[in-house]
Amino acid sequence: MIYSRNRRLRVNESMRGLVRECSLSVNDFVMPIFVMEGENKQEAIASMPGIFRRSIDLTVKECKELFSLGVKAVNLYMKVSDHLKDNTGKEAWNKDGLMQNTIKAIKDAVPEMVIMPDVALDPYSIYGHDGIIENGKIINDATNEALARMAVSHAEAGADIVAPSDMMDGRVLAIREALEESGFHDVGILSYAAKYASSFYGPFRSALDSAPKDNMEIPKDKKTYQMDFHNSREALNEVFKDVEEGADIIMIKPGLPYLDIVAKVREAIDLPIAVYNVSGEYAMLKAAAQNGWLDNDKAIIESLTCFKRAGADMIFTYAAKEAAMLLNK
Repeated sequence: MIYSRNRRLRVNESMRGLVRECSLSVNDFVMPIFVMEGENKQEAIASMPGIFRRSIDLTVKECKELFSLGVKAVNLYMKVSDHLKDNTGKEAWNKDGLMQNTIKAIKDAVPEMVIMPDVALDPYSIYGHDGIIENGKIINDATNEALARMAVSHAEAGADIVAPSDMMDGRVLAIREALEESGFHDVGILSYAAKYASSFYGPFRSALDSAPKDNMEIPKDKKTYQMDFHNSREALNEVFKDVEEGADIIMIKPGLPYLDIVAKVREAIDLPIAVYNVSGEYAMLKAAAQNGWLDNDKAIIESLTCFKRAGADMIFTYAAKEAAMLLNK
């Protein structure tokens, strides 16, 4: 005779909902947004169906719609004109730059929207790297100084949280000190603490033209500063250092292939954890759905819920708007 039957708690949706261990909400989402120069301009990103580069005016319109759906945070990336790129990244802290003007415009139009601008030099670099290059190598400490200036300029424009995604050693401390010295005590730092050198970033890099350039004199990839995907314990080392340096939120990137890292970090720290459902993950799901191999709506909700189950508090995802619509139903 069987006395213990787990199926008793699965008999219908009401019962399943009653014992459900985690849930997905629009409050969990951060929408990454690509911004370009111009006015009333929108360009589709071929490898990311439903995702666009937009000029500031259309970006503001999109943010208003996102907020009305319950998505209350955006993560900003700039498509920088080639003539503004160099090896110092100085356009990144131009007070009248594309990023700074975008932050101001969104904050004016949607004051309650949480704005998280990306802090990294690759969109501004002639080499497509996250750091300044000297003698064929990424220079860590000089890059940190540039990142600190960039973060302060974002705070001056109205950013709520700065999001360094570069993986330079010590950059969280450099940014925290710069923000404190400039009086921005309430501006948070979301640190990409465990960011892996991943093949899943391809569509994103094509969207911003930020892939490392084919040049024999510079590193061909980002493996000297982003993490080796073979490693797990190293992620905790990176996370602990960023926590000590003053990070307010910790990011794990990529997402779906790295749920083990999310779970391991969740057990180790009490800070909020973000996870990035990156462009390659999004593109794969969309391609499968377009071919009829997956149910688009069900796969989106299931995959995003997996991040919550693993221990994430917030999810950066290109499906944020679509998922919000599904959940609002």
